[in-house]
Amino acid sequence: METLRVLVVDDETGMRLAVARVLNTYTVRPDESEEHAVSFAVDTAETGEAALEMMADSAPDILLLDMKLPGMSGLDVLREIRERRIETLTVMITAYATLETAIEATKRGAHDFLPKPFTPEDLRVAIRRVVRHLAVQREARRLAEEKRQVRFQFISVLGHELKAPLAAVEGYLQILKDGSAGNDPAVVARLVDRALVRTEGMRKLIVDLLNMTRIESGQKRRDLVAADLRDAAAAAIETVASAAAARGIAIRLDAPERAPLVADRGELDIIFNNLVSNAVKYNRDRGRVTITVDRADGLWRVRVSDTGIGLAPDDAQRLFQDFVRIKNEQTRMIPGTGLGLAIVKKLAHLYGGDASVESEPGVGSTFTVTLKG
Repeated sequence: METLRVLVVDDETGMRLAVARVLNTYTVRPDESEEHAVSFAVDTAETGEAALEMMADSAPDILLLDMKLPGMSGLDVLREIRERRIETLTVMITAYATLETAIEATKRGAHDFLPKPFTPEDLRVAIRRVVRHLAVQREARRLAEEKRQVRFQFISVLGHELKAPLAAVEGYLQILKDGSAGNDPAVVARLVDRALVRTEGMRKLIVDLLNMTRIESGQKRRDLVAADLRDAAAAAIETVASAAAARGIAIRLDAPERAPLVADRGELDIIFNNLVSNAVKYNRDRGRVTITVDRADGLWRVRVSDTGIGLAPDDAQRLFQDFVRIKNEQTRMIPGTGLGLAIVKKLAHLYGGDASVESEPGVGSTFTVTLKG
């Protein structure tokens, strides 16, 4: 149970004691859940000066502040709180507030008002409102901080992923510029080819980032039409055919003559291209790739199996996270952005499905994507 600190500032001893007595036995559930309950620890002060001295050491979560006090008034205390940037939610207690003083108090940071005389239930209602506002305020701050952390992580990873290929391209260009490559056309062509491979990797990273952010933000334009999963699988096979042939990798498609789905064809291409290209990239020479499309429990199921290097269980659990690439001696020379499978999973969710993997090191992997429709 969370405990919120309340400071009651009132020159009437009976009022301070009565408020403390009510709040010391009161519990609030801000979100109406049984798990999250809030109780109160109450401190009191007789004057505004004493209250400010107490808040200098530690600010209360909630301040119950009488408008009329000996010495500093409640408005004076509000002004000091604002100038000192003390974070607390203030409820003004007053028996004779005019519209003008209410406006002035609100301008100086008062959150709510509790008119005298008030009943214990009036106090509980006011406190309940403040606690719920405080919960919303804290959640907003948490989300803002989470957003800052995500943005920082995003920029950090992006900078890291782009730094190496940019340095490589810069190095190839410098070799060509200073003439150290000589006049051999084959050497020059090889350097240009390496630079183009690096720039292609950067281009794919940018495309993957745009796809991911559009999906997550809900701003991706979708053109849902009558599509066919078999056609999407065949197109993906055609895309990797030359790379697979160069390494003697056989690809087989096992799918019904028609596998209809109302879908965005571009999204299907992203799913199949990622799965099939990975099955080729991480396969062994003269290996096999099997693409299976079938239907079960109202879902289309796409399975892409390979006879490649496989994954350890811990690596398999992380594979669908953003920017995750499994780096080891077998994968360090294989290009990738670490976003493809994360995008596949996000797209599967758009179709009421999911993405998963089963893998065994040295034996191979089977990626499964389910799509509702």
